[in-house]
Amino acid sequence: MAQSAIHTSSTFPEQILTVAELTEQIKDLLEAGFASVWVAGEISNLSRPQSGHCYLTLKDDTAQLRGVIWRTTAQRVRFDLHDGLEVICHGRIDLYAPRGTYQLVIDQVQPKGLGALELALRQLRERLAAEGLFDAARKRPLQRFPRRIAVVTSPTGAAVRDFLQVSVRRWRGVEVLIVPVRVQGDGAALEVAAAIALVNRLTVPVDCLVVARGGGSLEDLWAFNEEVVVRAIHASRIPVVSAIGHEIDVTLSDLVADVRALTPSEAAELVVPAIEETVQRLRQYHSRLTAALSGRTKAARARIEALASRRVLRRPLDGVHDLARRVDELAVRAARAVRLAATHAQQRLEHIAARLESLSPLAVLGRGYSLTMRVGSREPLRDASRLSPGEPIVTRFAQGQAISRVETVESSAAIPQSDSPHSSWPGAPRSAADDAT
Repeated sequence: MAQSAIHTSSTFPEQILTVAELTEQIKDLLEAGFASVWVAGEISNLSRPQSGHCYLTLKDDTAQLRGVIWRTTAQRVRFDLHDGLEVICHGRIDLYAPRGTYQLVIDQVQPKGLGALELALRQLRERLAAEGLFDAARKRPLQRFPRRIAVVTSPTGAAVRDFLQVSVRRWRGVEVLIVPVRVQGDGAALEVAAAIALVNRLTVPVDCLVVARGGGSLEDLWAFNEEVVVRAIHASRIPVVSAIGHEIDVTLSDLVADVRALTPSEAAELVVPAIEETVQRLRQYHSRLTAALSGRTKAARARIEALASRRVLRRPLDGVHDLARRVDELAVRAARAVRLAATHAQQRLEHIAARLESLSPLAVLGRGYSLTMRVGSREPLRDASRLSPGEPIVTRFAQGQAISRVETVESSAAIPQSDSPHSSWPGAPRSAADDAT
């Protein structure tokens, strides 16, 4: 059997292909047979190298196909590609000879079940909303009576004519600056963003900026969904009114603007005041002011009459006389109180003086008592044992004093009671030493 498996040279075919030649024939067959093909699948393994090309894999439940989007095509894709996104791709089959693999060279890609523009709009809206560009808190009110308005729009479109007709009919005292731009097509978004920035750099003051365009399809209005326009409106220091399309058309410019108008005509109605309404409002203010002033005048007159009827205004001196009489009464009561206080003070002073007089040592001496002290000392002697015979002493009387010398010193126990001056002569004078005993 091994020998039968070996072929001789006579059994080989007439032509033997190399790998490159076979691959080239397969390549020709694939590229010729699948030069234009639509493929639906789910994106996976998406990569974006610095070259700008996109490499991905399209897969379904049972198979997968490698694909590539060259940079020039990838730049025209309006929505973001990501893994898990179901798409419908158009392209051609190409065989990559160095690896012997085939791939789909994609030249068109559409999201499955949703238009590319709609998906791109939804993705951009979600991203900008997350940044806070559509927050209601940052929206600014419009001036009630603007003096200068800038309108960014096409100079030949119906939007500018509608805006001017309505604004002239409503108020002639406003100046309108037309900033001409393209409102659709390639490059329109950059022109609109540049015009918004230009208006913000003007030296003359602009009170309001209107971005206007007539109605159209999503493709026609796409310039006002571009991120560059949305960010230009967000960065504007001038309040922006967006008047894009008709009532059913909603662009990202409408969401980021301070005020959205359904049409360019409504934008003029929102921005420019109506002279008839203003005159009517002024008349209402005049009537309300007149009525308010009349009411306040009547109220003030009634209050003045009420005040004039009061007794304090009819007889203003009565209060002064009552106060004068009160002052006189208080003066009499004060004088009486002063006299009574002086009498009480005099009596108290006399009482205190009498007490002091009764306690004074001089008064004691006046009743016949005497005060004995050593010579040169002011301390009275109360104990005879503190004296020595021959010691000089001073005896002070009610009138004058006497200097004597001690003859003898006796203790109180040695002095008989019969010899006491109190027993023999009650009215006889006593010394301080006698009082001490």
